[in-house]
Amino acid sequence: MTNEINPTPFDRSVLSTLRSLIPNRDVHSLAEAKQVAEHQAIRLLQLHGIDDGPIPVEFIAELPKIEIELVEAPVSGAGFWNGNAWIIQLNKHENYRRQRFTLAHEYKHIIDHNRADGLYLGSKDLPAEEQAEHAADYFAGCLLVPKMLLKRAYYGGMQRPSHLANYFQVSEVAILVRLRQTGIVEPSPRCQPASTPFSRSWQYRMNRRTRLQGV
Repeated sequence: MTNEINPTPFDRSVLSTLRSLIPNRDVHSLAEAKQVAEHQAIRLLQLHGIDDGPIPVEFIAELPKIEIELVEAPVSGAGFWNGNAWIIQLNKHENYRRQRFTLAHEYKHIIDHNRADGLYLGSKDLPAEEQAEHAADYFAGCLLVPKMLLKRAYYGGMQRPSHLANYFQVSEVAILVRLRQTGIVEPSPRCQPASTPFSRSWQYRMNRRTRLQGV
């Protein structure tokens, strides 16, 4: 339960600010849920005074009541409340850029805690759980590759996906997706990789804990 977490004033301010951007009503489309996710990502960057890349995702790990674990697992990540803190587990075998994305993705689930039922109602084409995963991916993309910074870099002459990926410390796939999402490039079937879900039904818990190095 959220009221059992007892966060510090700073953590309470961050989470309450981000959660306050969620409408006090049901959100009936994934498009609107993604708009909420983008507003939350922008606000999170503003709260930390971040206006240049690469985005230092370390600030998520440094928030109170957040613990990071590197684990052996068949999926990229998972998150859960263990009674004392939020645990974000990351696949220890994946590269640092993927771990950055997964960390941001799982933090979105923490923001949505107790509000997901109203944010993701599901549709005949996409169940509510998958909508939540798409929104978390979108949040991670907006946080790590903000539209304003991507346009600044792209129109400033950094147009090769590999160069942009190095600058933002994300995968080239993530850059291609963000170039399409922000309207910088036209959509193309070969630029539309399937989103990798982090289904709640796939979440796992492990006793061994390892601190993420560099996050």
